[in-house]
Amino acid sequence: MDELTGLDLSAARDLLAKGEVSSKELTEAHVAAVAAARPLNAFITETPDKAIEMAEASDARRAKGEAGVMEGLPIAIKDLYCTEGVLTTAGSHILDGFHPPYESTVTAKLWQAGAVMLGKTNMDEFAMGSSNMTSYYGAVENPWRRQGDNRPLVPGGSSGGSGAAVAARAALGATGTDTGGSIRQPASFCGIVGMKPTYGRCSRWGLVAFASSLDQAGPMTRSVRDAAIMLRAMAGHDPKDSTSVDRPVPDYEAALTGDVRGLKVGIPKEYRLDGMPGEIEALWQQGIDWLKAAGAEVHDISLPHTRYALPTYYIVAPAEASSNLARYDGVRYGLRVPGEDLTEMYEATRGEGFGAEVKRRVLIGTSRSSAAC
Repeated sequence: MDELTGLDLSAARDLLAKGEVSSKELTEAHVAAVAAARPLNAFITETPDKAIEMAEASDARRAKGEAGVMEGLPIAIKDLYCTEGVLTTAGSHILDGFHPPYESTVTAKLWQAGAVMLGKTNMDEFAMGSSNMTSYYGAVENPWRRQGDNRPLVPGGSSGGSGAAVAARAALGATGTDTGGSIRQPASFCGIVGMKPTYGRCSRWGLVAFASSLDQAGPMTRSVRDAAIMLRAMAGHDPKDSTSVDRPVPDYEAALTGDVRGLKVGIPKEYRLDGMPGEIEALWQQGIDWLKAAGAEVHDISLPHTRYALPTYYIVAPAEASSNLARYDGVRYGLRVPGEDLTEMYEATRGEGFGAEVKRRVLIGTSRSSAAC
């Protein structure tokens, strides 16, 4: 079992293609790994029966010569993606009992490519947080520890459950979403690869919205090659998403030649801050040295508006969150706390259903929107 969960996604794909392992065997090993990793609290909902059923269907397709690019590979899905008939909570109490009657476009593409779902991963509530400590379902633990120190570490957020699951070898890969770093930061904290694709490359249809002009779906894996394989399955134009880009999806894996000779890479001076820790400065310089040694042309550049990025984020993101989260009112789905009248029901449902961080951001966003009027 450990041999199978120790594989990365591309190695598992190759073994499946050679017939040296079945999807059912691979999935059973990962179902057991998900159960063993429960102390990390990386999953909100486990779907072992569904996973085995999907794996058996995958093996049948492969036997008929109908394998897709993710055929038979068990992965985890961030609980921000709507999955038909499977509990979807966005890490919030207010979505208790919500079983979507439809599938998000990204997950539908993954299933069409042959992937297998192990379950829905824990996350900061409505993707609002950077440590995966705001989830209604409790904090997620990073599987890594400091050398000589067994105290738990955060996995980063908001896609901390996905990051922890991949790092703990409980999934070959996982989906994440990134609004202001929610794929890249937990990937860094968990020692894996995380990518926020260009906005519009992956459809947002069926994603529980935080900030619509910033949210983007992306892969979280253990290698760059794995990310390329997974992104190819996730990406593509979607007529249901008006911001989706209508361009062909290339074979990202085929482009991984490793040859960066002549590539021009800009290094923004604003990204090296006064007081940056020496350890981070050394890693930054090491990356530059690696690029130069590989033949890339490194140039110092300036992005003078960098200092406005965070203030702008905290205007745009909360304002859009305030609008998007207005749909959670206890009327149509999820939690409902009764009241004497409609207004009281709204107040009671939102008061009990939203956590402290979500309430803060909604209040900030409502304030910003009002000030702009």
